[in-house]
Amino acid sequence: MRILAIESSARAASVAVTDNGALMGQYFQSSGLTHSRTLLKMAEDLLANLELRLSDIDAVAVARGPGSFTGVRIGVAAAKGICWGGEKPVVGVSTLEAMAWQGEGAGDYVICPAMDARRGQIYNARFVFDGGELHRLTEDRAIALDELVSEAKKEKKPYFFVGDGAKLCYNRFSDEGLPAILPPEPMLLQTAWGVARAAMDKTPEPAFDLEPNYLRLSQAERERLEKLQREN
Repeated sequence: MRILAIESSARAASVAVTDNGALMGQYFQSSGLTHSRTLLKMAEDLLANLELRLSDIDAVAVARGPGSFTGVRIGVAAAKGICWGGEKPVVGVSTLEAMAWQGEGAGDYVICPAMDARRGQIYNARFVFDGGELHRLTEDRAIALDELVSEAKKEKKPYFFVGDGAKLCYNRFSDEGLPAILPPEPMLLQTAWGVARAAMDKTPEPAFDLEPNYLRLSQAERERLEKLQREN
């Protein structure tokens, strides 16, 4: 299956094309530019340079969250637009599962994607590789860093951190004397290749059914609820 993948869940943005799991090409940038200005242009240029048309793509894959509310919305909207225009199915994958593929080949570690969710929390899930296959240990969640540290102390297994919250976690684990690895910068941030890899074992669906997964309410929604609670 040939996949056009999109990742825009955090500061970095990327698009990739894979063919039965093999990476044909990837465009990546972490410039801080609004993803709405970059994603579709990156996809258009990548396909052109690979001498492919949208008709040559079997499915579009996208990170549907958790992550930045704006970034996830832009990615999902871009994927839907491409699919509707090209009459293609879509695969929405967990941002954290896609990130976990950055740790393939790391060894006997708990692969721990982490995104800074602010308010003293991280978006997080834990995975392990066994026989080349990725296995989940937890569901996607928003938890306090203290909770992750407590889990690691019970598990007694080294951690491999990836994601824009990886350094935050690694520093805390170092302070606690817990074994952990922080990969080099090119392996650290979210990539569209990870999205494509996570989509490989999933069934494409109509783009109409694709929905973001934010895990928690946006800041505006939280403030609205807090205001209503105060008024009541």
